[in-house]
Amino acid sequence: MSDDPTKAVPNPYGPPAEPLPLPDSDEIITQNAIKLANTPNPRHKLIFQNLIRHLHEFVKETDITTEEWMAAIQFLTATGQKCTPIRQEFILLSDVFGVSALVDAFNNPSVGNATESSVLGPFFTEDAADIAMGESIASEGKGDYMYVQGRVLDIQGRPIAGAIIETWEADANGYYDTQYPGREGPDCRGRLKSDADGKYQYRAVVPMSYPIPGDGPVGAMLEMLQRHNIRPGHLHLMAKGYHTLVTALYMEGDEYLTSDTVFGVKKSLVVKLKTIESEDEAKKRGFPKGGPFKLLEKDLVLLTEHEAAVAREKVTQANLITKNF
Repeated sequence: MSDDPTKAVPNPYGPPAEPLPLPDSDEIITQNAIKLANTPNPRHKLIFQNLIRHLHEFVKETDITTEEWMAAIQFLTATGQKCTPIRQEFILLSDVFGVSALVDAFNNPSVGNATESSVLGPFFTEDAADIAMGESIASEGKGDYMYVQGRVLDIQGRPIAGAIIETWEADANGYYDTQYPGREGPDCRGRLKSDADGKYQYRAVVPMSYPIPGDGPVGAMLEMLQRHNIRPGHLHLMAKGYHTLVTALYMEGDEYLTSDTVFGVKKSLVVKLKTIESEDEAKKRGFPKGGPFKLLEKDLVLLTEHEAAVAREKVTQANLITKNF
């Protein structure tokens, strides 16, 4: 490597041992690109050779024009430029294409009575405040009162003590805290631990359906495709204790359940809220303005790392991935 900052520096790799044919046809271009992805790492080789093959096939099948290719480059550039430390436009893009849901389905297959997973979404942050059992994740005025409770269990029904639960949601205006200008700290999000009996409980607000951000390239793309940009009301949860569960609970009766713009809803994750009218019960649970409030009850059933690995291996075998190694 040169120490001269005025000279361009190549990486340490030279030309291939076997000279490649000049790319005088589209088939040779594809063949050469695949050959140059001949890394000794078998997983990298599989991923990048398949990526090149499918990208080249896509270009041929759709007869992409130079103008369309440049528009795609500009779209991806704008997507990256829209990202910030608390906004992930690329995750949003993956979400609306259904890729996030597909990756989630392959990596977190359904196992027995274990709670099913759902997409992470672009609004998770690492700065959620730690809250005590029964405290609120939302500041006052963020929406209608809701109390969330349940247990964290293994698939044999045994309680998991000390499981860390991250939870976050949008407010009644359809915004996450990260979408407000001048955000000073977390709101409508929190972190708590299950007790010795595996129980967890906290105050929140009733989730409402909301549009995903429409002020970026992903929003513009959905308009071009004449697709709605609405997510049904949901509450995100991430449970750590055994194999990490990333999931969300969706409100029964929401008109967007079957057309979630990010394809995150699963039947087992749809929950029915109970209405609690008792003023005394509301005050006992810590709601400042009393009742009524909604009650959400849901146990989170986690897999061990071994159980999750066995389930994932079955998916791998079904997809015939190992034959390429």
